[in-house]
Order: sequence, then structure tokens, then C-alpha cells
Amino acid sequence: MTTQHTDTAAATAAAVAHLRAHDAEHFAQLDEFLRIESVSADPGRNDEVRRAAWWIADELERIGVERATIHETGAHPIVTAEWMHAGDGAPTVLVYCHYDVQPTDPIDEWVRPPFEPRHEDERVYARGAGDDKGQLFMHLKAVEAWMRTAGRLPVNLRFFFEGDEEVGSEPVEQFIAGHADLLRADVCVVSDGDTFDDDGTPAIGYGLRGIAYWEVRVHGPRQDVHSGQYGGGVDNPANVLVRMLASLTDERGRVTVPGFYDAVRDLTDDERAAYAALPFDEATWRDETGVAAAMDGESEHSLLERLSARPTFDINGIWGGYTGEGAKTIIPAWAAAKISTRLVPNQDYREIEQSMKAHLASIAPPTVRVDARIIHGGAPAITPLDHPGIGPASRALEAGFGKAPLFQRSGGSVPVVAALDSRLGLKTLMVGFANPTGNFHAPNEWMSLRNIRDGMVSLVHLWAELGAMRGSDLRGD
Repeated sequence: MTTQHTDTAAATAAAVAHLRAHDAEHFAQLDEFLRIESVSADPGRNDEVRRAAWWIADELERIGVERATIHETGAHPIVTAEWMHAGDGAPTVLVYCHYDVQPTDPIDEWVRPPFEPRHEDERVYARGAGDDKGQLFMHLKAVEAWMRTAGRLPVNLRFFFEGDEEVGSEPVEQFIAGHADLLRADVCVVSDGDTFDDDGTPAIGYGLRGIAYWEVRVHGPRQDVHSGQYGGGVDNPANVLVRMLASLTDERGRVTVPGFYDAVRDLTDDERAAYAALPFDEATWRDETGVAAAMDGESEHSLLERLSARPTFDINGIWGGYTGEGAKTIIPAWAAAKISTRLVPNQDYREIEQSMKAHLASIAPPTVRVDARIIHGGAPAITPLDHPGIGPASRALEAGFGKAPLFQRSGGSVPVVAALDSRLGLKTLMVGFANPTGNFHAPNEWMSLRNIRDGMVSLVHLWAELGAMRGSDLRGD
């Protein structure tokens, strides 16, 4: 072992020891961060979203990161910062996470209020614990561990933290196009995903689905009318909406919109073999989700493939008419739904958005008026498994978790990944630490303390692993 390797190993060990020594302090700080109610979808909490941005910027400056800046956007702020003193030829890594969180509905299903962190059974329960404030926080603490022990980082780091991911990342593409100088790097690391299981098996994500999201509203009479007096003459908007939505998929769950599957890239034999090799147990999956059985779906694809490598359609919410106690016999004036499709390579979400709008207009009966409003969209993304950063990331995760990582495609969407690739040619290592059953977007969201600890250790090792490379190696020059 060379002196340089010995020094790096010693510095890495010192940073890990720092994490262990400050464990209680770190969890107290995490609770402070989680108490900020940064719900990006709620205009009434805009000040809280901004407070979260300032909390991050202040923390970056406190741990020694430079140029921490809050950028105004058309929506919520973006936070950038950098530390660029690793030396000539050292890699530059862009770290991305988001600090906004999902709404907390249904609030009555939370054991404790969602912004009062609860530590129980070696877990922290709070909105944002896993998605994604807990993971953002882990990056801050891993950097702090290096700075407090070695006084420097082994790589150049740039930071890109947004507050609109949960509402579609609308400002992101414009920001990337206008601020390439702040984001340019040799590789991006995104922590907005999960481990393979809840037993400490880490994972590297190499694919993300895209998304397209709409609100559909069906209008009928100018106001609610009596169902006995007008039933059989006035077409009920709720009935029409339900019929329209039901027609958007067939009995196998395939989307019926013309052209929807035209650009879908089939799985290769190697990809199918990789899926088949994953230790997935359907019975365990059913128990975790609480369903009696998996939907039939596309028979030519396994359940695991359908969960992350095939397009989907879902009604995310539906409402209209009377929903209170007792009976109220009306034909509602309108009914509405929020719907989404998850997309796969090479589907273009912009084309899907327009195709869905046109199809909804074409199937609407003349008795009603239908409005379909596009809310947000994002492109799918793939990082090749032979990317030069995969090996260092694998070794770092094994050092942190004591197990070699598995490779998986995520069923979720992170719009910034595709945007960085298309705008800057920047590939992404998707290294997530949340628990896969951690109730993201649902009541009682949680993350295990073990994953937080092991994840921070993995990040300390990741910077050491990447620091042993040159930037040109990561770019494949």
C-alpha cells in the first residue's frame, strides 16, 4: 500500500470515527430540520419551504462549504454551494437532493403530528425522514466529517438542492440551462431513492421512470341539480368522468391512448436476466403492501419488471359531488380527478401529455365539457452499468453497509436526472438510503437509524473512492 493510500485510508477512518462520536448530536440536528414544514404543494407553507432553504445554506456555510447561495425561481428557491480545492485533475461531483416534502394528508392516520419527529424501534418517523430531507442531511454530515477531521475533501463537490421536486421540478430545466457554471461536474450523485430491502442491503439505481401528470375536470350543469328532477336528462359529470377514466386502461392495465407505447424500449436479454437475479419475494411484497394479490398486469412481464421497467397509469385522486354524512341526492355540477402515467425510455413526456389531452377531448360526450390541465412532467433516465463511477460507488456502499449493493431500476421519477443528462451531458449515480417500505408520500413516513448511520459512512467512503480517480476517468475521456 502506498503512502497516499495509507493517508487516504487513515483520513477516511478518522471521518467515520467523527460520525460515530457525534451520533446523538446529528440526530438532534436532523429532528430540527424535519420540524420545518417544507410542503411545496401548499402555498400556505411557502415561508416554511424558504426557511428550509435558509437552514441548508446556513449549515453549508457552518461546515466550511463555500458560496452557499439561495437562488430565486418562479416557484421555490434552489440552493447551490461548492468546495473546489481538491487539486488539479481531481473529480468534481455534483450532489443533488430535494428539501421539499409531500403533503401530509390524511393527517388523522399519523401516530404523531408529521412534523414532530418520533424516534421509536430504531426508526425516525416524520414527513421527509426518507424523502428526501433525511438523505440530504446525510450528505451534509458526511462532508462535515471530512472537514472537521482532514480539513478538506478528497474531491471537489458542488451542491444542488431544490424545493420543487414533489411538485414536478418545474424550475429545474430553466435553472440548469442558465447556471451551467454552478453545476458543471464529472458525475452527479443523487440520493433520492432507497436501499434494496429493509435488511440493510444497499442498492445502486441505474434507471428512473419519467412522469406525466394531469388534472381532469368534467363540467355539467351550471350548478348541482336534484337527481330526481333532472336524472335521466342531465348527464352526470361524475358518471362521465368514471367512464372516461375506466376506458384509459384495458383489463391488463395497458394504457389505451393511441400511440402511448410506440416509443417504449423493450428490455434487453441482459436486463431481463438482471431482474430475474434479484432476490424478490412476491409473498413478502404482498405482506408489506397489504394487498391480497398483485394485479394481473402485462403477462409477458414479471411483477418486478412491471414495478419499474414498464409504463403505468394511475388515478391519484378523484372528487366531486356530495361526500358528507348521510344522503344528498344531487347531480353534481362537476367532477375532477388527478391522473398520472409513469414513463420509461424512450417515451417523451411532452408527447404523452399532448396525446392524453387530445384523447380525453376525443372521448368526451357532447353532454359535458372536459378540461385537462397539464400539471407537470419529467423524462425517464438510464445510467449505463459500465459507467466508471459504478465500481467506486459499489465499494463505498459495501464499506458502509457490510454488503455488496444490488442494481435496480426505480419505479419513481426524479426529473432533474434526465435534465442534467440532456442539458449538461452529466450522468448520475443514484445512491439512495431510504427504506423501501418507509411510507414515502403516506402517513407515518420513516427511515431506519441504521440506514442513516450506514449511509453517512458510505458517503464518507464514496468521496475517498472517487477522490482516487481523475475527473477525466469519470467522464470516460
